[in-house]
Amino acid sequence: MNKDRVFIRDLKLAAVIGVYPWERELRQNLVLNLELATDIRAAAARDDLALTHDYKAISDRLTRYAADSEFQLLESLAEGMAAMLMAEFGISWLRLGLDKPGAIVAAGTVGVLIERGQPGDGCS
Repeated sequence: MNKDRVFIRDLKLAAVIGVYPWERELRQNLVLNLELATDIRAAAARDDLALTHDYKAISDRLTRYAADSEFQLLESLAEGMAAMLMAEFGISWLRLGLDKPGAIVAAGTVGVLIERGQPGDGCS
């Protein structure tokens, strides 16, 4: 099993998210952390972006997805993002963390962390 990862840390997003009426009227700040399984050897050997996961394209797509969404639950947004990434970018495994800072006054942040796929899939 290959253990190479491409990652995005602390990506700032804005989305309509929440179950309370006041939450449905404004965009809230979210923070995303993402790890993607890949085998970077071919990309590194050829110095070719087309042979790896393009974190700029992925970041831009996640930003648009969040901005266009209106989920009530952070869990639903995370699941939707994971499914979209796997379908649109051919990602075989990911770990996605989505934080909602300020949701609980006494906590620095709250959120969800999910893993989807198999870490060894497509990483030979």
